[in-house]
Amino acid sequence: MNWIILILAGMMEVGFTFCLGKTKSASAHEQIWWWVGFVVALGLSMFLMAKAAERLPIGTVYPVWTGIGAVGAVIVGILFFHEPATFWRIFFITTLILSIIGLKVMA
Repeated sequence: MNWIILILAGMMEVGFTFCLGKTKSASAHEQIWWWVGFVVALGLSMFLMAKAAERLPIGTVYPVWTGIGAVGAVIVGILFFHEPATFWRIFFITTLILSIIGLKVMA
């Protein structure tokens, strides 16, 4: 269950980076809602990460949380913000995913 909580915390990190990205192109009225989404997702992400850290080692929780966020932010950037999907970006994101899996296996 703690791993599910940690994965959800990482997904919320992806959510707040998505909201942050949307603020760049939103109108003034829309920006308010994207900032609200950012703050809510940020709060949930921190809360869930703290809950996961109650039972899992912090040396595992933090890298997995940031890894999920980093991978998710790159994927969101490619899919929604038209960032480049170069070979090297995909290669290094893949190595990051393998590292996250390795931390899960070793924990």
